[in-house]
Amino acid sequence: MSYAPDGQQHQPYRPEGQPPQPPYGGQPYGRQQSYEDPRAPYGQEPWYEEQQPERPRRSRVRRWVIAGASVVALAGVAALVMSHFEIPPFTDKGAAVSFGKPVGGGEGKAGDTPKQPANSKMLMPTGPAAEFKNSTTLPDGTHVAVTTLDGKKSGFKGKVWVWAPKEYNDPKFAKSGFPVMIALPGGAGFPNNYWMGTDLGLQTSISKWYAEGKSKPFILAMPVLNPAPDDKGIYWDASDIPGQPKMGTWLTEDVPDLMKANFRTVKSRDGWAFMGSSTGGFAGLKAVLKHPDKFKAVIASGPDIVPDSSLWKGHDKEKAENNPEILAKQLIDSKGPDVYLAFQVGDSENNKKTLPDVQKFIATFGNKGPVHTDLRVIKGGQHNAKTYVPNMGEGPIQFISKVMEGPVE
Repeated sequence: MSYAPDGQQHQPYRPEGQPPQPPYGGQPYGRQQSYEDPRAPYGQEPWYEEQQPERPRRSRVRRWVIAGASVVALAGVAALVMSHFEIPPFTDKGAAVSFGKPVGGGEGKAGDTPKQPANSKMLMPTGPAAEFKNSTTLPDGTHVAVTTLDGKKSGFKGKVWVWAPKEYNDPKFAKSGFPVMIALPGGAGFPNNYWMGTDLGLQTSISKWYAEGKSKPFILAMPVLNPAPDDKGIYWDASDIPGQPKMGTWLTEDVPDLMKANFRTVKSRDGWAFMGSSTGGFAGLKAVLKHPDKFKAVIASGPDIVPDSSLWKGHDKEKAENNPEILAKQLIDSKGPDVYLAFQVGDSENNKKTLPDVQKFIATFGNKGPVHTDLRVIKGGQHNAKTYVPNMGEGPIQFISKVMEGPVE
């Protein structure tokens, strides 16, 4: 029985000819009333098993569960895709990175640090602090960061990537200056420096070699090598070619100044080195021989030995001033500062002159006076960075690390 809105009782509606429906608790709605024994005959399904009121509900619940699981799965896939393509907020790429921490700990800006004793071998960050943005975060939590450097001395403006090993932020080394390695690429060397990528493993290798006692814990500076791509066969030999961007000054003055401004470094040349492959190997070799007062060592992998850019045409005097063979002879004759030149060359390099040229250079100038040399010939090695990086740990990195300083106080 139901109740009308005005409170009057009335019988519920039923189609004509149908018997009255049972009260609540009787037979299910829609079944005819029966006054017989409700139990079914033997061998037939029990009457109560025919009631399936929950089946539609379970079906709906299952659909909701499947739908929810699908949404979660799609969200997970989307997160992985966004992370792979470095799309915020699933990546910290582009986030600000600061390497300038005061000696007492905590965050700070480069230059905002106490003065060290006058006899200290460490150089505190001189400032101003550069604006570094995260390029890659390594598994150990360290960062490859990038900034755009407006070179005050060269007048050239370009990108520089940097990386500091985890020891740099270790409280044990809070008052220590670290050695710097300027890593130069081969190939175009613009608009990127391929050493900044983690696929070649330079950063993780340095950490590994340091843990094994083979290497210093180098801070890496990875600048562009050229002011433009060499897609027309034009390159700048990492030099100040008349009428061209001053890439020699950029690499040997502006980039070191950037590192001194933002990191705890080593005051003397004992904490400064180059590393490079191919044209980058030539650039590093030439930089150390041309500026032995600033840099002590280099690892030159598959390098050119003499400058050969077409941009030198008409500038023979300046070209000679950037020739490693001439520079090595001058250093020997003047009994200049000791320099340490580690070479490595594959015996399967595409340029078959590379190994003979390096061997000739070593035979002529190696281990004479201040010029100290070492050569590793890589069996089956080719002219590429993937050949050179692992083999650095088989001799070259030890050769230069033995004569360099850092961390120092």
